[in-house]
Amino acid sequence: MRRAEVVRPVVGSIVLLLAAMATVGGLAGAAPPEAAPTRKVYDEAADGRTQIDDAVARAQRENKRVLVQWGGNWCPWCIRLHQLFEQDADVARTLLYEYEVVYVDAGRPAGKNVELAKSLGAALDTGGFPYLTVLDGEGKPVANRSTEVLEVKNDSGASAGVAAGHDPKAVLAFLKANQARPADAAAVLAQGLANAKTSGRRVFLHFGAPWCGWCRRLESWIRSPDAAPLFDQEFVDVKIDIDRMTGAGAVYARFNPAAGRMGIPWFAVLAADGSVLGTSTTAEGANIGFPVDPKEIEHFATLLRQSVQHLSSEQQAALIASLRAAAPKPAARPAADPAGSTP
Repeated sequence: MRRAEVVRPVVGSIVLLLAAMATVGGLAGAAPPEAAPTRKVYDEAADGRTQIDDAVARAQRENKRVLVQWGGNWCPWCIRLHQLFEQDADVARTLLYEYEVVYVDAGRPAGKNVELAKSLGAALDTGGFPYLTVLDGEGKPVANRSTEVLEVKNDSGASAGVAAGHDPKAVLAFLKANQARPADAAAVLAQGLANAKTSGRRVFLHFGAPWCGWCRRLESWIRSPDAAPLFDQEFVDVKIDIDRMTGAGAVYARFNPAAGRMGIPWFAVLAADGSVLGTSTTAEGANIGFPVDPKEIEHFATLLRQSVQHLSSEQQAALIASLRAAAPKPAARPAADPAGSTP
């Protein structure tokens, strides 16, 4: 299917997914560590505080942690750690699933973003670069770590040097130790239904996973400037992550009998009492996923008309127009792999 992705193990695909999203190309060891990256890892013009605040907002929404890597494009060790983040399958998967990663340019010119780092407990003046800070969904520090202790060591216990880089097992252990506790899917749904009852809205319940590109498109549209004000007027947005939440499979099967055979994103509109008003499954038994084709968009529009309580006809039309505008143009659509998944 083109607009929904097949639910399947994708550990091997995650490195490819991250490579497609990468800011630095090339395989580890393909060029000297001191060589400048093809594209800069650190945005030297970005405001560090804004970068972190934006990441915290995303992390809070997804029950993730924020990983701040303080450093710079001038720093070979920083580039090496970034390469490890992309190229080690276990590290890449953990970052994709559990963290919002932010690269904050720091240290050059002298003092750049050092005070910002100090405010989060990061001792850049003594810890060196790269330096890692983990924040929770409220922006509060969970851990700070000099990466010197994560470097590959030689037989004498000293650093084996920048060419050897960082120990994947040590990096993974640090990430695992500081990731957020999984949310309970049933509790997330119950809270959404309670919010809907209090606010007099419907629940827009959608199921996704970190590796699902079409899920990200749906979520981005929901949060887009054109859609969000209208969407939030009518719906409480509830996302169930089928890979990261405990009990997610049972919740998914409760609403979608074809959960094990149907791709994601899959969604349903619920009344505040939990009753189903409509879903993304068509009369023919297909899942529209993220609506792109006219028939898919019409299915969504029909579902909207049948379930809305607050949006006027004009507002519904504006919401559907924003959906059409968010649909990728044919030439830009990612091609499905043989198993039906797209990045």
